[in-house]
Amino acid sequence: MAAESETFMALGLSDESSRGGSGTPRVLVLIASVLEKSLQKNEKLLTTSRRKDAITIFHGSISPTLSIRQYIERVFKYSRCSTSCFVVAYIYINKFLQQTDAYLTSLNAHRLLITSIMVAAKFLDDECYDNAYYARIGGVSTAEMNRMEMKFLFNLDFRLHVTAEVFMNCCLKLENESGEYQNVQASPSSWPRRRPARQR
Repeated sequence: MAAESETFMALGLSDESSRGGSGTPRVLVLIASVLEKSLQKNEKLLTTSRRKDAITIFHGSISPTLSIRQYIERVFKYSRCSTSCFVVAYIYINKFLQQTDAYLTSLNAHRLLITSIMVAAKFLDDECYDNAYYARIGGVSTAEMNRMEMKFLFNLDFRLHVTAEVFMNCCLKLENESGEYQNVQASPSSWPRRRPARQR
């Protein structure tokens, strides 16, 4: 229990949060780093191989100008959702990619992020902004936000509960990503595959 508390504090998941120089909780910086590495790896793979990405509603025609970290920091600033939502959103993205066989790339990462964070906030937080507000934060239309939410939920089979074990496992891997654990695969496909068993 003490080790878990230390991990949560180190990642910025507790009240006495650990934040970067910009005031961003450390866990958000690590999530952004892992996602950036993953999409760079995937785009290189798609370019050098004959593999084709599965096109989904989350794919845009061009890559957004904001980096993954800038986008996550923007959502964190304006959504005011709990930091835990970003960890859960990361787990949701992993599950979505497994279900669709899509690759995380610069064309779909931002839309997957805003959708997964919004879904996580609705499930976890007592108070949450509506779809129209998240659409403005994410730079999409409300209609597109609504469609992405429904597609995302159906791909997750509406199974949104994340067990404490899976959450902690994800936090530990993110903490190890800071440099102590060099052999963890950067791709989200390396995260736990077990699906949550209940809904709230």
